Order: sequence, then C-alpha cells, then structure tokens
Amino acid sequence: MNLIAELRWRGMIQDIMPGTEEQLNKEMTSAYIGFDPTADSLHIGSLVPILLLVHLQKAGHKPYALVGGATGMVGDPSGKSEERNLLSEEVLQQNQAGVKKQLMQYLDFDPTKPNAAEMVNNYDWFREISFLHFIRDVGKHITVNYMMSKDSVKKRLEGETGMSFTEFTYQLVQGYDFYWLYKNKNCKLQMGGSDQWGNIVTGTELIRRKDGGDAFAFTCPLITKADGGKFGKTEKGNVWLDPEKTSPYQFYQFWLNARDIDAEKWIKIFTFLNQDEVNAIIASHKEDEGKRHLQKRLAEEVTRFVHGEAGLQDALTATEKAFAQKEVPAEELSVEDIEAMQGVTQLHYSKEALLAGVDIVTLLAETGCFPSKGEARKTIQNGGVSLNRRKVEDVKLMVNDSHLLHGKYILLQKGRKSHFVVMVE
Repeated sequence: MNLIAELRWRGMIQDIMPGTEEQLNKEMTSAYIGFDPTADSLHIGSLVPILLLVHLQKAGHKPYALVGGATGMVGDPSGKSEERNLLSEEVLQQNQAGVKKQLMQYLDFDPTKPNAAEMVNNYDWFREISFLHFIRDVGKHITVNYMMSKDSVKKRLEGETGMSFTEFTYQLVQGYDFYWLYKNKNCKLQMGGSDQWGNIVTGTELIRRKDGGDAFAFTCPLITKADGGKFGKTEKGNVWLDPEKTSPYQFYQFWLNARDIDAEKWIKIFTFLNQDEVNAIIASHKEDEGKRHLQKRLAEEVTRFVHGEAGLQDALTATEKAFAQKEVPAEELSVEDIEAMQGVTQLHYSKEALLAGVDIVTLLAETGCFPSKGEARKTIQNGGVSLNRRKVEDVKLMVNDSHLLHGKYILLQKGRKSHFVVMVE
C-alpha cells in the first residue's frame, strides 16, 4: 500500500493536488509541515501533522519539520475569528526550543540515512530579507485578487473585526517558506490541516510563477468530536504532549473517555495499527461495549507513542489505583491518598465561610465547580452531585466543618467524570 492509499483508509486525506500521488510513487520526495510556536509545548491537535511526517518517513520519503520562528511573529488568520496577540522574540525562542525537543522524539534524525528528518526555522531566512526586497521579489508574483479569494481572508473581511495588513500578508510569508525550501532543500510537497489549504496552494503558485517549478500538496481533515465539542479540549484546557503540563495519566484518560463513534475514527488516525488489526479491535469491542476494549487499545497505543512505555505504565498504574480508590469510603482515605488523586481538579474555599455554614448550592457555585447556582441546583435535583462520595439528595443541605476530611478537604463530584478536591483553608 503506497503512502496516499495508507492515509486515505485512515481518513487522513481531505484535499490533494493533482499529481501528488504520482510524485510520491516516482521517487523519494522531500516534504514539510509547519509548526506554530505559540506555546512551549505542542498539544494533541499537533499529533496529526506529526503523524503525517512519521508516515511519510516510514514510506521512505524525507520529512522536514518547520518551526515558524518568523511566521509566529505574524499570526495565521486561518480558522480564527480575531487577531491573536503577537509574541515577543524571547518568548518565541523559548517556545521553539520546546517544540523542537518534542519533535525529536517522533522522527528519525539520523544523518546517515538518506531520508533523515530535518528541522528548519523560517526565521533563519526571513531575518535577512528586507520589506522592500520581499514586496519586490515575492509580492509582485501574487495578485491581491488571488489573496482576497482565499476563504480565510474572506471570512475575516466579512466579520466585525476585519483583518490587519500583518495577517493579510501571512499567506505570502508561508508561501515563501515553501518556495525557499523548494529552492534550497528540493522540497516538493507541503502537508497540513485542511484550514491551511489556501496558504499551501499560494506556495505552489509562487513556485510555479517565480521559478516555473512543480510543487504538490495535500491536507488532512480537521479532527472533530461527534458531540460537537472541540477536539483536544477538556475542562482543564488543552491536552498537551508535555508530561509536565498534562500527565501521562491525564493523557491516557482523554483517549479512554472517547465515545465509541469517535474512538472508531481516532484509532485509525492516531495509531499505527494496520487495517486488519483495527477492524478486529472494533469487532471485538462491539461484542461487549461495556468493556471499552476499543478505547483501552486506543489510549494505550497513543500514550505509548507520546510518552513511551514507561509513561504508559505510569498511566496504567495510576488508572488502576484511581479505580480502586473510587470504592473506598471518603472517610477512610488518608491525606496521602487525597493529595495523590489523579484526574481531579483542585479548588479552594474559605474556612471561615465554611465554619459559618454554607448551603451546598452556594458551595458548588462559589468554588467554581458550577458556573451558576441554577445549574448546580438542577444537577443536584437530577442526582448528579456527590459530596464526599455520597449522593446529595437535598438542595438545602448545609455544609460545615463536620464534612471536612482530615480537617482540610472536601470531595465533590459532578456527573460521572468531573471530580474535585476542595482545599478549605
């Protein structure tokens, strides 16, 4: 199975330029994806482009990971409704170092291999280019009409916030990245998310108009969740690849809690299991969905890829311990048990207010467990709130120091999956 056929059955191809598959079948091809250094760690939304590069390298082609030191200073308007804050050069350098370190984990950079991965930073070529040089040698090749026709531009111009000249020029800057890599690294292919299609084809057009060359492109669909929620987001925010930001346990739990319909799609995209293995796992899962065989295998494969075997074992150990502790009455938990709990959100509340007595609805709202008293009251009435592992039956329940565990903690639970430890100080 060739690379494009492999990616198609996995659901990882959306748009593809004519001739791309033929180019990849003809010879070892150099290809790149850009990574935006807006933070010092990538998150799971970045796993798809990482996996595209890994598949590319496994198929014998040469991957380039471009860290956007220059484009990070501009801001990409694709898929965004408003302009983002620009980062300082110092912050960008710190972020670039973090992103580079992570990418080194997933690609083979062994220089003795003909298709060794390489890392490039577009600041290295943009810092030498003056504004006048850029608009003379690059800008003249792409018309304003062409740039205005892109969806990412049209949507912003039709919105209330508009678009700055800085962001308007982004597609030219990204297009020049492709041109520079084509000229200096013989890079003939760019890949990315489907929201990048407009920027990517600007690069192929610049190569054609400025150099008379042939360049190719394909994009991957943006990952979605069946319930409409944003992929890669939890109540705590982004699911990061950095274990200091998202622990292996939390990372594992994200995949373990996937809905069946999402897990069936994600196991093709986020693992290297072949088609027969995937079909067998899905069939096994459907025989007894309660065992969550599909989600467990998905969580294991992705956690092992990102955090290694040691990280996976840490996640499995923490999961077993957390599951076992769920059966222990709250009063029997030690201070160490409570403070070592995985997958809980820590909240704070005033001891003075608690000693005076506070009703459960107010406590839930004032700690931030619920955004409003109305939502807290409704969830209690529907049986969805527990206090110290006992279901709350009465919306008028008064909480006081008698509910404190070890004189300091209160455990709250909202629904099946949201667990909180309230530190009362």
